[in-house]
Amino acid sequence: MSELKLIALDTEDLQVISAHLQDAVGRTGDIAYQPAGRRFALVLNRFDWTAASGDLAGSARPGQTIKTYARRQTALRFEKVDAVRSSGIDRARKQDVLSLLAIGFEERQAPSGTVTLYFSGGPQIAIDVECIEAEMRDLGAAWTTASRPEHPDSHGGEG
Repeated sequence: MSELKLIALDTEDLQVISAHLQDAVGRTGDIAYQPAGRRFALVLNRFDWTAASGDLAGSARPGQTIKTYARRQTALRFEKVDAVRSSGIDRARKQDVLSLLAIGFEERQAPSGTVTLYFSGGPQIAIDVECIEAEMRDLGAAWTTASRPEHPDSHGGEG
């Protein structure tokens, strides 16, 4: 599968990037904010949900299918950034791993607003932007993984 490159210039575009980055994992040390350049970026290992929709592997024994999945190293970059705030993240602990759940946008005064990165367990990064200008770009080939991210049913039953 070829490398993915997406650009977001509005909330719909940002939702597409959010869907592709659901369950992406990265270290706090791979987060960078450049105030002078008005740029925020982070590197993540995204789970390839598009490839996961099919069976990607062979069989261990006749009749037994073993599914394999893929992850890719991906960069997410925001331009025209005015400020960045975080909660629940200790930037001194560079090896801590964060799992991205979703990306949201709250408009203040069109087209400016706040992009929020929501991570598993509660940490968040709020990025104040002049307007939405983001890029998600795969940085190399995919690698296989045997595990698929799972989300427990929030209602406590089957659903």
